[in-house]
Amino acid sequence: MYVRNVLQHKGHDIISVAPDNSLQEVAKTLRENKIGAVLVCEKAGRMCGVLSERDIIIAIAKHGGVILEGKVAEFMTEGVYTCSLDDEIKTVMEQMTRRRVRHLPVVEDGNVVGMISIGDVVKQRMAETEAESEALKTYITTA
Repeated sequence: MYVRNVLQHKGHDIISVAPDNSLQEVAKTLRENKIGAVLVCEKAGRMCGVLSERDIIIAIAKHGGVILEGKVAEFMTEGVYTCSLDDEIKTVMEQMTRRRVRHLPVVEDGNVVGMISIGDVVKQRMAETEAESEALKTYITTA
């Protein structure tokens, strides 16, 4: 199973914010969209980072609630890890675990075409495992 399969089920929608948005604005965006991270994109649409719930919590823990008026650019994660449509789910799961990230932008030909989370990957892997199990059961009962 590949990342493209996850996006076929999940969709290619991407929620992004500007580097000059406040952390408060992004927190509202995360809540309204029921997501854990957003892409941070410059006006030209080029990805320059990711901001997650974890990044916001760390900022609050370090600086207090007043930091919610701070700009995304100050707290986003730069040097974002990405994956491609042709990456295998198992490889992506290992990458997320090893690098301790929960969200990966999906990049194809230099363009972001989606975003997957560890939840998306686990859900896909579970469906794959269940399908394999059912196929084995069918094989055993009909053999």
